[in-house]
Amino acid sequence: MSADRLLSLFHTMARIRAFENAAEEASSGGVAAFGSTLGAAKVRGPLHLSTGQEAVPVGVCANLAAGDAITSTHRGHGHTIAKGASLEPMMCELFGRATGFNGGKGGSMHIADFSVGMLGANGVVAAGIPIAVGAAHAYRITGSKAVIACFFGDGAINRGPFLEGLNWAKIHVLPVLFVCEDNRYSAMTSTDAMTAGPGALARAESLGIAGLACDGNDVEAVHDAAAELLGRIRRGEGPQFLHAITYRVKGHVSVDPAAYRDRCELARALEQDPLALARERFSAHGIAAAELDRIVAQAEAEVAQALRAAAAAPFPDGEAAYTDIQDTGAGQWQ
Repeated sequence: MSADRLLSLFHTMARIRAFENAAEEASSGGVAAFGSTLGAAKVRGPLHLSTGQEAVPVGVCANLAAGDAITSTHRGHGHTIAKGASLEPMMCELFGRATGFNGGKGGSMHIADFSVGMLGANGVVAAGIPIAVGAAHAYRITGSKAVIACFFGDGAINRGPFLEGLNWAKIHVLPVLFVCEDNRYSAMTSTDAMTAGPGALARAESLGIAGLACDGNDVEAVHDAAAELLGRIRRGEGPQFLHAITYRVKGHVSVDPAAYRDRCELARALEQDPLALARERFSAHGIAAAELDRIVAQAEAEVAQALRAAAAAPFPDGEAAYTDIQDTGAGQWQ
């Protein structure tokens, strides 16, 4: 991979890391590292961080075109940024402000930006799978050349939509890249204790869906595997499966101390930090550490501006509570 390409991937990972760090601090009322202190928690509701998993969305989305789409999970900030969404409306959404992507109504778990092909984060485990398959079927019917990448966690493979979605995509030869972002934990339980058999890729292969496994902390490995699989999809070979093995370095939600996790296990995982691994690669390209530090500082400055914008943005009007809802026709919601 060229130095310029690797630098671009590093920049996106740095933006995701900075955003997650700031969101975590904002959920407790302090963002001193970004030049200000909010004084009170500004991020309300559940906050599921993707810190340490940056290489997966970045490596995959770098191979997607502007007209392609993705579906995400409850841990969707990284996917959203990697697909090209703006940081300011993202942070505004977390703050519950009217200028957020969803008018402040969706919060962290339901961010969507159709303008960049981000069809939505989702609070229901595995729910992004049928949405992605439905979108892919629409592409097939309309003759679109677009493809869709469907991100989900390892816990999702034990839920019904996984079998239903993969089966439908296979029998209809749909343009879907299924991406299992395997972070080793399903909420607060080790996935090994909950998943029978050899794992995610074997289940996909049992349905006739080919795929690859890769080191989900190595952005080059993810990038190359995704490029291979997306190439097959674009050639009309049907759905493909990427099993990217990474690690969730934070708790299930921002207030979860993850006391159920072995400290030695976490220490070993931190040695494989995606940004640190990417830094090591730059020595072969002769890129100075100062250049990488500049990229990180630039990403943090972008996030600092997003924080300021979110803190200053207005809350939604009360009347907004009666929009974007399902009308049952009986008026009970009034």
